Amino acid sequence: MKQLDEVVLALCDGDEEYVQLMAEYMQKQQNLPWSVHVYTDAEKLLAREKGMELLVVAESAWREELKAVVPKRMVVLNESGIVRDKSLRYVNKYQQADQVIRELLAVYLEICEQALPKLETKGNTRFIGFFSPVRRCMQTPFAITMSQLLAQKYRTLYLNFEYFAGNQELLPGEQTRDLADLLYFLNAEQDKFALRLQSMTGKIGTLDYVPPMKSGQNLLSITVKEWLTFLKKLQELGEYEFVVMDLSECMQGLFEILRICNTVYTIIVEDHAASGKMTQYENMLEQYSYEDVLQKTRRRKIPKIRHLPTNLDCYDRGELAEYVAGQLEELLNDEPKTQGEGMDANG
Repeated sequence: MKQLDEVVLALCDGDEEYVQLMAEYMQKQQNLPWSVHVYTDAEKLLAREKGMELLVVAESAWREELKAVVPKRMVVLNESGIVRDKSLRYVNKYQQADQVIRELLAVYLEICEQALPKLETKGNTRFIGFFSPVRRCMQTPFAITMSQLLAQKYRTLYLNFEYFAGNQELLPGEQTRDLADLLYFLNAEQDKFALRLQSMTGKIGTLDYVPPMKSGQNLLSITVKEWLTFLKKLQELGEYEFVVMDLSECMQGLFEILRICNTVYTIIVEDHAASGKMTQYENMLEQYSYEDVLQKTRRRKIPKIRHLPTNLDCYDRGELAEYVAGQLEELLNDEPKTQGEGMDANG
């Protein structure tokens, strides 16, 4: 039975193992906006429930009488691949549980009127930036590896800001929303930002990530004020202990983003051209009064790595992971440097 102010998702499926596993998976997720009521018998659901926010029912358990419980949204877990009733919402039952949850969150966003107090947490978020003016220096493998190692113990979010992110495991599909969409919703629906973030977040093992922008042109159009507003919102939510940013020069306000980082990692390469680029970059920081960025920058030369894992979810082990683990221990033992004043997003 629904309690006062309780947001209910009623899950009904004759497959007892499925509903129990899905309910347990949801309960393990932090900050989902609903309580889960589980049913394997539609008759019991009809007798006990009325007016819940979401009714999620397996296609094989669907019956017309279920409309009598008057949910705000009804979702059918599609088992056949056939849409039998266009008035209902369909979600593929046979996909990863986190994708099912993301699609259910997207449906819930259509009916929720404001951010729920349950979604707003407090905590300190440390921003770790990765940027080097040198190309092909293994910046992204370094950043993803550190992100995955952090995620084993801390709530961690990985963000990629490259014009061409490249890795197919990160890139969104045609129907998947990406970082550009999240920034749009931040401007249009600030009160729903926490839910939008949850509905767009993918996972690599225990690591969360927002799919990078499909088009690098979108990356170029985001202003520094928009970036700082976005990062400030992440900080205010307190959902993540670490936000790892894989940065590039293909974005406005790069130096301001580096300024708000607690720590910046810059990969160095020992050859003449790379040394020239590094000197030019550091001179620019000094010329434009970003000496504070240099002060919290850790310059690292990655040792020769003979083999990189093929899949991203394997980056937390192997040669590179062994090297990064040493860097991570140093990072965690250090007192975080204060973030720059640019976080006020007024610049």
